[in-house]
Amino acid sequence: MTTLVLGIGQSLRGDDAAGLEAVRLWQGKYPQTAKLIRVETSELPGLGLLDLLNGVDAAILVDAVQSAAPAGSLLRVGAADLASFAPDALSAHGWGVAETLQLGRSIYPWLEAVHVTLIGIVGEQFEIGAGLSPRVRAALDGAAAMIESEVHSLI
Repeated sequence: MTTLVLGIGQSLRGDDAAGLEAVRLWQGKYPQTAKLIRVETSELPGLGLLDLLNGVDAAILVDAVQSAAPAGSLLRVGAADLASFAPDALSAHGWGVAETLQLGRSIYPWLEAVHVTLIGIVGEQFEIGAGLSPRVRAALDGAAAMIESEVHSLI
């Protein structure tokens, strides 16, 4: 089984970098697990997400999200739940994961077979040039532990 962990975000846009940072932290804390699977980061893959998912059986996407939940909250969203989100309901930036997956499934039948899970880190500041907010930075350890748990549920 080919599994992908993908950190998504913009490194120069505040909390939008949370997905990138969480995956990097996870790789550092759990190097033995990280060696067993494919790990990547991508700054706003957009429709390129479909190319990243090609050839994998399962994908754990880690991204900053917008939500009514407090900043730093961690959300686990399965593929079926992602499909039910309205456009831009979760994404912290333009064309989001949910929209990309919906479009991809209508074009590429193979995408239906990919088990996708999103680990969302609720952000609060997305200004260009800002760093991670304290609440999001504090959530990174929990996000790394969630990634590790998700990977072990798949391998």
